[in-house]
Amino acid sequence: MKFRPTCPKEDSIIAEHFYQMWQDIGIPAEQIKPDWRALTVEYITEARARLDFQSFVAEAADGRLVGSASCQKFAGLYPLILESSHHLRGYIWGVYVEAEYRQQGIGRQLTAMAVEHLCRIGCTHALLNAAPMGQSVYKRLGFEPANQMTLDLTKPST
Repeated sequence: MKFRPTCPKEDSIIAEHFYQMWQDIGIPAEQIKPDWRALTVEYITEARARLDFQSFVAEAADGRLVGSASCQKFAGLYPLILESSHHLRGYIWGVYVEAEYRQQGIGRQLTAMAVEHLCRIGCTHALLNAAPMGQSVYKRLGFEPANQMTLDLTKPST
């Protein structure tokens, strides 16, 4: 297995993996926008220009890209008033490995590469949203549960 950064001509593959990730965690195809590929590629293009975006892939011996992970500076949920030397978050997203290649350390390696990139661009913290099947991988890499709390606004309140 070869691990490497991607280039813009591979953004469509990253988009495909991102789509497949949502499918694998149970989101029905009809709940994903039909222009998902164009939306993802556009997002990546903007993130590359403004947020030091980088993606990494796992390439099988036959040249097929069987896994990927993306990362960038986190744009924020609120005004970023803290000095970046004290608090600059990086975000890891779209970590995906094809089913037949799972449980081989590929997701761990891709995530570690993303963490290294975030360190290189000056991030002081890395965050990600983990699907249940990926949580153990991230815990082994040193990620800790955070204080993020969510409320499903589509369900009646109690």
